[in-house]
Amino acid sequence: MDNEEFEAEVIENGRPVGEAEVIEGEQPVEEAEKTLILGDDDPRDAGLHERIISEEQAWHGKFLDVRSAQVELPNGRVTGRDLVRHPGAAAVVALTETGKIVLVRQYRTAIDRVTVEIPAGKLDPGEDPLDCAKRELLEETGFSAGRIQYLTTIATTPGFCDEVIHIYMATGLTFSGANPDDDEFVNVDLVPLAELIDAVLDGKIEDAKTVVGALACDAISHRL
Repeated sequence: MDNEEFEAEVIENGRPVGEAEVIEGEQPVEEAEKTLILGDDDPRDAGLHERIISEEQAWHGKFLDVRSAQVELPNGRVTGRDLVRHPGAAAVVALTETGKIVLVRQYRTAIDRVTVEIPAGKLDPGEDPLDCAKRELLEETGFSAGRIQYLTTIATTPGFCDEVIHIYMATGLTFSGANPDDDEFVNVDLVPLAELIDAVLDGKIEDAKTVVGALACDAISHRL
């Protein structure tokens, strides 16, 4: 027998491994493609858009609006969408010099329990998110930041709500005393970052902005 080198062809799901899967009516998936293309930057995304035909107020609350919309789908069919309009918010991952994160504990009526969260609050009309972040940090926790920088922005529930939360990281903290709103009752904790990350990874922190903020802060701390 010749000493020729050869590779066995591995068959999986009826085709050689490495061969792009073709689904009827679709283009082959390029396994070698590695570049992330953000939403609306891919030419294919134009075919996913819905056109809002009409939108009217269904309910108006203290700071939320529920809107009833009629939209035209990409295939031309018309259907309804319930939309929640929100003014937006800002949140702060505040890190002390000893590596602890400033957290607030507060009761959330919608889910009927106390949650552990990073300080946050909704934007006033025309308010800069950075100013909102500084204000909420001081009001809820009594801390002010010597330095504050932008981390990221998250869309909390884009399936039906346009709320976005701008998340910042605050360092160089000084304490001057909290001054929460009259209808705001919170307790403040200082928790080691590593302990918060463990709680996030164990699924014990359910607040989305706190999960994202903690992971972003941890990622940055490993780069410093």
